[in-house]
Amino acid sequence: MSSTGPASSSRTDVRSSARSLRGRPLLYTRYSDELRIFNTAAKRGWTIAAIAVTAALPFGLDRDLVSLLSTIVVFAIGGIGLNILTGYAGQVSLGHAFFLGLGAYTAAVLGGEESRGVIGLGLDMAIWLPLAGIVPAVVGLLVAPLAARVRGLYLAILTLGLVFIGEHIFKEADSITGGAGVGRAPAEPVLFGVDLFATKEILGYRMDRFTVFFYACFVVFLVMAFAARNLARSRFGRAFAAVRDRDVAAEVMGVNLLRTKTLAFVVSSFYAGIAGALLSIIFGRITPENWNLFLSIDFLAVIFIGGLATISGSILGAVFVVGLPKLVQVLSDYIPLASDVGQGGIFTVFQLESILFGLLIVIFLVLEPRGLYGLWIRVRNYFKAWPFSY
Repeated sequence: MSSTGPASSSRTDVRSSARSLRGRPLLYTRYSDELRIFNTAAKRGWTIAAIAVTAALPFGLDRDLVSLLSTIVVFAIGGIGLNILTGYAGQVSLGHAFFLGLGAYTAAVLGGEESRGVIGLGLDMAIWLPLAGIVPAVVGLLVAPLAARVRGLYLAILTLGLVFIGEHIFKEADSITGGAGVGRAPAEPVLFGVDLFATKEILGYRMDRFTVFFYACFVVFLVMAFAARNLARSRFGRAFAAVRDRDVAAEVMGVNLLRTKTLAFVVSSFYAGIAGALLSIIFGRITPENWNLFLSIDFLAVIFIGGLATISGSILGAVFVVGLPKLVQVLSDYIPLASDVGQGGIFTVFQLESILFGLLIVIFLVLEPRGLYGLWIRVRNYFKAWPFSY
């Protein structure tokens, strides 16, 4: 006697669905399958391979390049935070440097050493790193209601004001920042009593402090990148996209504009604070001049060149923005009209970096708005459809 109940029918549907999808891995029959963080085997494989390759890179590089890798990872964290605000939620911000500086000085006060009238509590990294994100997030929560009242160019000008206000406060708060032109030492990277700047020996391999600190930054990056990816595919991420595409229509559909924009500012500020705290350790000594408009433009370049509204684009943009100056310096001997300072060329290496930087931003904004990630999508789709042109 055969069963014809609901359970038997459900099992039959699952088996038939599995047979139909066996040769069609990109055909989704449920929204939950399509929205999974790794919804294809290729994504899982490439992600695991990228993590493995990045983790293995420091073993074959000198300390300068390892420090460059750490900077790329930290810039990727800050870029992801700005992409949540600008790429996903559509809120243009020029004030990212202010929140980076706020995170850096929060970490320095809580985790640094007291010296020459500068406050330092010497707390563990497990305490000062989360608080370096929480303090800017609270400030972002206070700023968000004002920023939510404007949009477009007016919002950009409002957030630009934060940079100038912050730079003035940082210069005047001598007991926290050390003052203009003097600065202070950053927080001590001591996690649960283990000094991350001390040489470690693991499985017979001796790792210097640059490598140890890179792995600490890399772990933080992985946690925050996966958290951002999950946020983007949640109902909050869908609300961000609705506000970005058309805020009036989003409000008609029931999206709370104030709450959604505030959440975007808070999360972005949290990511900026974490990035600022780690970046201050890479700098070695922080001054109020570090957190200026040019740093905000660097992070805007990360998301515009890498790709808006994509975590992968933030990573690609960080690699490009941090790696470009190093590449120009290496190739300066082979570039006509470029020379070091005082050697008689038409452009110095630093001027050439600025020219290329601005030129590439304009090119990507005009020709490829989705940035490097968009180029990758074009190449991938071409080979997926080859030999057909559609």
